[in-house]
Amino acid sequence: MIASSQERRERILTQMLKQRHVTAKDLAAQMEVSEATVRRDLRAMADQGEIELVYGGATLLRASDFSFHSKGQRNVEAKQMIGRLAAELVADNDQIFVDSGTTSFELALQLNRKRGLCVIVNSARVALELSGSGLSVIILGGQYRPDRMDTGGPLAISTLDQLRGYQCFIGADGLNMDFGPSASDIDSAHLYRRAVLNARETILLVDHSKFDAPSLFKIVDWNSISRVVTDRMPSRQWNEFFAGLGISVICPQEQLSEPVGK
Repeated sequence: MIASSQERRERILTQMLKQRHVTAKDLAAQMEVSEATVRRDLRAMADQGEIELVYGGATLLRASDFSFHSKGQRNVEAKQMIGRLAAELVADNDQIFVDSGTTSFELALQLNRKRGLCVIVNSARVALELSGSGLSVIILGGQYRPDRMDTGGPLAISTLDQLRGYQCFIGADGLNMDFGPSASDIDSAHLYRRAVLNARETILLVDHSKFDAPSLFKIVDWNSISRVVTDRMPSRQWNEFFAGLGISVICPQEQLSEPVGK
């Protein structure tokens, strides 16, 4: 059961980003709460202008709700914490790939303190953020997506195929033990799969709302991930799952015992 109203509303938004429309009945079953509780959450979210109520449930207001800006308003403090923790894994003079997600953007905000980095990005927003830092920035060409402020498609993948040996930081829209990290759109999943394939190491940046909430398009298998950076200690089941795969878990305030290295 998801008891906290904030956690329930974050879960609702995650589901709506994937499905666009949700019903109170389905949400109540997923979160093991009453339909009356879900309807109160939906009403509060509608009052804040986040969603639109419809018969039996709710829907996103418009297509732009999938935008970088809209996603960036969710779990802000969690993403900032993840960004700071991830930045500690980056060494001066390193080569890294940073994806175009809002969690990875919080990592990018921390990179201005580093020296001699080469940063590979497919995000115009990240490239602009780093433009005055003195760091070397490689931006992947390709089809520009204005709502996400990033590039993708065959041209971006072609550029990635010429690069090797970098440390890869990617996010995900959902996680599942059987399915792996996943994305809500096929272009992002395809690009990040190639970024992982060519990397020397891949570090997954995900907040607590992504666990046990798979999206449609698989990115990679779990054996491609070496570390997971998150804002809260995962459940016992997830900790055991990661330990069994040799995946280290990094979260704030030493909430975990010594992680198992890969």
